[in-house]
Amino acid sequence: MTERIAPVERHSFVHEGETIYEWDQTLEEVNLYISLPDRLPSRLLYCTIKPQHVELGVKGNPPYLNHDLGGPVKVDSSFWTIEDRIMHVTLQKRQKGEPWPSAIAGHGNLDAFTADQEQRRLMLERFQEEHPGFDFSQAQFTGNVPNPSTFLGGIKQ
Repeated sequence: MTERIAPVERHSFVHEGETIYEWDQTLEEVNLYISLPDRLPSRLLYCTIKPQHVELGVKGNPPYLNHDLGGPVKVDSSFWTIEDRIMHVTLQKRQKGEPWPSAIAGHGNLDAFTADQEQRRLMLERFQEEHPGFDFSQAQFTGNVPNPSTFLGGIKQ
């Protein structure tokens, strides 16, 4: 298996000066990271993932997040875990290689420069996956980066 080109940074969704969650993406998944309060027992948390929606929070309270996602997911391959007081929600993209402008719809799309960098990184990851043994680490794109699904002739993953 080839080494993946990891996300350079996590993106933050901040509301009224408070970080609500951070997120990043790879070719195949979008990851949400939610910091948990120190004294909150993890057994009280829940997360429901639907094809285009996520709801999570503390049982018996209004949900912390209850929103449509930035793209469609494969529910059976998506999951959530808790580690080091961080709730980590892994959302398996329905369309591999499709860049998401935001993890959750309506929570601010990436700015144009960051979106372009994400698309370039995902394209490099795609090339690396499809051509093991070749080093694409120094590859550079000029002009627009093609959408992976159209670049591959519309082949569905």
